[in-house]
Amino acid sequence: MSDRARNLLARYLQQRREIGEIEIVFSQDVHEVLSAIAAAPAAPIATPVAATVHPEPSAPAATRSLQVLGETAGKCTACRLAETRSTVVFGEGDPAARVVVVGEAPGAEEDRTGRPFVGRAGKLLDQLLASSGFPRETVYICNVLKCRPPGNRNPQPDEVESCNPFLKGQLQTIGPSAILACGTFPAQTLLGTSQPIGRLRRSSQSYEGIPLIATYHPAALLRNPSWIRPVWADLQRLRQIVDEADVE
Repeated sequence: MSDRARNLLARYLQQRREIGEIEIVFSQDVHEVLSAIAAAPAAPIATPVAATVHPEPSAPAATRSLQVLGETAGKCTACRLAETRSTVVFGEGDPAARVVVVGEAPGAEEDRTGRPFVGRAGKLLDQLLASSGFPRETVYICNVLKCRPPGNRNPQPDEVESCNPFLKGQLQTIGPSAILACGTFPAQTLLGTSQPIGRLRRSSQSYEGIPLIATYHPAALLRNPSWIRPVWADLQRLRQIVDEADVE
């Protein structure tokens, strides 16, 4: 393992210790990802700073607001997806998260478990986020659509319109320092554009004043491992944005 990979691993282990984890089990996937990261072109990595301490009253209020919004989403019948879904996949994570990760829509495993970004793609996302200083439990993860489209087909405009108040409510309640849009669809939806993901990820973007980093979906990385390198660079930009916001 290279010095760079060792440094990344040391940083990751330190972060896990800080959140109270004593035993950490690595899968082979972790080593594969770290190897790919170590082989990537050097990207500017911001110096970590102490995270902003949120006032105690804010977390319970945000938790309750998200709970109410989630209960409303769980009963939603505004579009045809209510007829075919098994579970409403509202979202999960830290109500005071500095980063909100937004994907496209639940897949089969998400529809079964009610959790966003699980399975192979979700595991890879967790590893990439953690290696950049964002363990899954410190971020908030959700999708544009809260219900699975049959056969994982593309979301329809009326379905997006029906779900938009829930996504908007999540982002307004949490008030993150940055948004990570994983994939073409969430990036285009949040930014109101038809530009390709390759172009969006190379330029500065924002959603209602919140910095937005567009990157490839982790499922695409499973098909195209060479894309891990640009995603790593995107995550370093995300890290820098969050660190700078914490300093202000």
